[in-house]
Amino acid sequence: MEWWMWFTLIIGIFLILLAIGFPVFLSFMVVNVVIIYILWGGAGISMFIHSIFSSISTFVLLPIPLFIVLGEILVFSGVFVDAIDTLDLWMGRVGGRLCLITIAAATIFSCISGSSMACTAMLGSLLLPEMLRRGYHKSIAVGSCMSGSLDMIIPPSALAVVLGSLADISIGKLLISGLIPGILMAGLYAAYIMIRVKLQPSVAPPYAPKSVPWPEKIIRLLKHVVPFFVIIVVVLGVILLGWATPTESAAIGTLLSMILVALYKKLNWNVIKKTFEGSLQISVMMFMILTGAQAFSQTLAYTGASSGLLKFILSFHFPPYAVLAVMMLILLFLGTLMEQVAIMMITIPIFMPIVRALGWDPVWFGLLYLVNMSVGMKSPPFGLCLFVMQGVVPREISTMDIYKSVTPFILLDCIAITIFVLFPQIVTILPNLMTH
Repeated sequence: MEWWMWFTLIIGIFLILLAIGFPVFLSFMVVNVVIIYILWGGAGISMFIHSIFSSISTFVLLPIPLFIVLGEILVFSGVFVDAIDTLDLWMGRVGGRLCLITIAAATIFSCISGSSMACTAMLGSLLLPEMLRRGYHKSIAVGSCMSGSLDMIIPPSALAVVLGSLADISIGKLLISGLIPGILMAGLYAAYIMIRVKLQPSVAPPYAPKSVPWPEKIIRLLKHVVPFFVIIVVVLGVILLGWATPTESAAIGTLLSMILVALYKKLNWNVIKKTFEGSLQISVMMFMILTGAQAFSQTLAYTGASSGLLKFILSFHFPPYAVLAVMMLILLFLGTLMEQVAIMMITIPIFMPIVRALGWDPVWFGLLYLVNMSVGMKSPPFGLCLFVMQGVVPREISTMDIYKSVTPFILLDCIAITIFVLFPQIVTILPNLMTH
């Protein structure tokens, strides 16, 4: 069979299974088993079982559950609520300050968490009701809470670990590369909030904050905010300086978060139980999908589908930026329909040979890939963060209200992607400083 026939058969079976309601994990398993049996018969099934084991029994994937535990324990213990209240005191009378606090909280929490969905759920549960109670318009309040998708970009990011493993990109460099872009994107969100509040004061009515003496504000800052920055500096610093691998850094960060919760006297059995239940659900979901990664990539490679598609695309002699634009559009489109790890499973075996053939920096492309995934998480109609937000908003806020509120933030993300394409140094400056 020609390469395009194999490519059509493999992708076609997968999409048909998804369309009729099969879970992503089972869809990949069925595709792998069918194609492997066609190619190698019964002997290939034993190789497939070995592939499943080897694909997830690797040291580089260990940061995924650790980063997720790190974030979940801070969510379920409630210690992050005090940090948000402290930031509120320091914002004073700034217009739209609750929206700005939401974005700041998303940025800080993204630096100590591994789950965009957990971050979005926390922001929607804690801050959205307060914004609505104080008269913030839903079109700006809901969108601000969707900034939890920054979690996928700002390190530590569980999906960055998955991407690095699948695409054979340095996980440490990929994690660090998201720091400056993530902060820049948060700055774009904040600028949008301030400009819109200036032009439409009615969307964020002013209110008088409670008066707190400066000594108390400083004490609360040191007690409730600075410890989070210590965790951030330690987790990212040991990776940047080359003192620890991402796995070791994740273990250190998880231990520090548990110690912090214990010092706040909120580390009880209920918190521990909820933390590990939530972490287990998210981790198992990711690893179940990952089990099909290696076999899926090997199948595409063995049948010649990957190399055939690469030669086909390069034969048109498109300008590199045109090829990149097509890739980004494909990711944005798939992000509105599918789960992020599933998108990686389908596209990485196809995209990475093209990336390396064109001589692009894999870390730079990996960051662009993650930004597109973060856009997909909040893009209608099937972005996972949209479903999370639908679960926490009041009944009077419709699905269409959520879609409208998040649209400006999606446009800002597209602007950010353009900036990172035109100025790749923003992405690569920190990875290039790493000692190894």
